[in-house]
Amino acid sequence: MIVRSNRVVLPDAVRAASIHIEDGKIARIDTVSERSAMASAERSVVDVGDLVVLPGLVDTHVHVNEPGRTEWEGFATATRAAAVGGITTIVDMPLNSVPATTDVAALEAKRAAARGQCAVDVAFWGGVVPGNAGDLDALVDAGVRGFKCFLVPSGVDEFPAVGEADLREALPILARRSVPLLVHAEAPRVIADYGLRTADSVADYARYLATRPPEAEVEAIEMMIDLAREFGVHVHIVHVACAEGVDAIARAKADGVRITAETCPHYLTFAAEEIPDRATEYKCAPPIREARHRDALWAGLRSGTLDLIATDHSPAPPSMKCPGDFMKAWGGISSLEMSLAAVSTGNSQLSTISRWMASAPAKLAGLDGRKGMIAVGCDADFVVWDPDEEWTVDAAALQQRHKLTPYAGRTLRGRVRATYLRGARVWDGSSAAAPAGQLL
Repeated sequence: MIVRSNRVVLPDAVRAASIHIEDGKIARIDTVSERSAMASAERSVVDVGDLVVLPGLVDTHVHVNEPGRTEWEGFATATRAAAVGGITTIVDMPLNSVPATTDVAALEAKRAAARGQCAVDVAFWGGVVPGNAGDLDALVDAGVRGFKCFLVPSGVDEFPAVGEADLREALPILARRSVPLLVHAEAPRVIADYGLRTADSVADYARYLATRPPEAEVEAIEMMIDLAREFGVHVHIVHVACAEGVDAIARAKADGVRITAETCPHYLTFAAEEIPDRATEYKCAPPIREARHRDALWAGLRSGTLDLIATDHSPAPPSMKCPGDFMKAWGGISSLEMSLAAVSTGNSQLSTISRWMASAPAKLAGLDGRKGMIAVGCDADFVVWDPDEEWTVDAAALQQRHKLTPYAGRTLRGRVRATYLRGARVWDGSSAAAPAGQLL
């Protein structure tokens, strides 16, 4: 098979190219030339003209929730939504499934639940919780790509937060095994100082925003910087939401600390000033902050301080969003299908989108050389992308299990026309193929 376009996003350039696929891998990349035209006589050719061919996106921050909370999402619906959004690989978070992925038995339960359901490829993070340091080596041996922890309550009892003492047990193991620790970085002390009782009812978004101030992020990030420096371990800060956090990470990188960081499409799209009171579909933690923070996150991506964009797709039944009450509502935003278009609406540079949403997340998960690039030897995962088409999000048409999203009714720029996984089309712009995803 050959995929041909006048705009193929390669690691070093965006140019016309013919991508030759054999056994699900990229075997050769030619210019659109007489040589590739001659070869096409023996192969199936997909010529998309001026549409863009991007590498299949890699989303390293997805809460699938199966087994145990499949009614929140599930592998079938989450991976189908990913395919529609141009995402060909997801890395599933160790919560909010039951059991949480904190030992090998739980990992095997999750894999058993996923088999035969996945429209795209799926890898897994393990979890660091109090008391499970003895399970970490076995989880790495079983194939997890790294680990996730919370410094504040996660929202589910089976995945408790860790303190510095717990991290000091876990980090030497992670350093020895050369896997990253992904950290939900908010400081419980700061949130306790600013917070309200969970019994309080809060309809005012500004009042909720004040309960999780930037200081909570910064204090937690600075603690993780100190630990990363001490143990020589790769620390990755998830969903950075504030300007001051970007500044702290920039200083640490300049000092040679092994730290990377991400932000999310919703922090790059929305601003606190625009969020109506009672609109709990916007609730997440850390919260969506004011426009100055959004601007700083974009600047952090462009400078390289922030390495990648991941969705933090965190669904729940609409009833759990507790309309009108920000304190009781589940904190999470579902956006797998909209992420590429949301980012493209704010930044149209194809090479940077490819780096932020494909190659950098693949590297974080240890999948570089296989995923996230259009290069010889990589899996033939592609997105056929129309960067100019504008469309309005119709929540009812989304593939995710529950349709509630703050993107509903929003006009975005850029549309996925087709998604290919190892050379096979899994989304054709209107329907998904039978599940063909692998567990990595």
